Amino acid sequence: MLSAGPTPRISTDEWAFRIVTASGSQTTWTWDQFLALPIEDVHTDIHCVTRWSKLGTSWRGVSVDTLLSAVDTDAEFVMAHSYGGYTTNVPMEDLLGGKAWVAFEFDGAPLEPEHGGPARLLVPHLYFWKSAKWVNALVMQDRDRPGFWEQNGYHLHGDPWQEERYW
Repeated sequence: MLSAGPTPRISTDEWAFRIVTASGSQTTWTWDQFLALPIEDVHTDIHCVTRWSKLGTSWRGVSVDTLLSAVDTDAEFVMAHSYGGYTTNVPMEDLLGGKAWVAFEFDGAPLEPEHGGPARLLVPHLYFWKSAKWVNALVMQDRDRPGFWEQNGYHLHGDPWQEERYW
């Protein structure tokens, strides 16, 4: 498990998730409000930039499509923010259309803090650094800006099939 810093420990009582539009408008969910949204089971492969893949993983979470249906935006890029200060940029087209979730279970159990619990972004068709652990916000952007690893030499996009690892 790679992390950019210490493992944040966030209780579900204090957990909140926000979507912030480019105009600054915010939509926020508490843990209970989040769990009341439609929940999906996701079975997918995941890929790490360090060259390992895990096939046939099982997750539960809320589709980013569902979360973004609550806001009015025409932004083309998003910056995912996490407890602990981690950020990663993701094009909107890689989050919509059933491609991404905010996941809270892995293999039938709540996500452990070391794996990003209580909730992490899951964007399985991109390298796993784009699946931000401890995610707490998606902030809309009018242009692509690099997040934490992208500022440190990782590719802006991160497609494993194109081997988009580094600049």
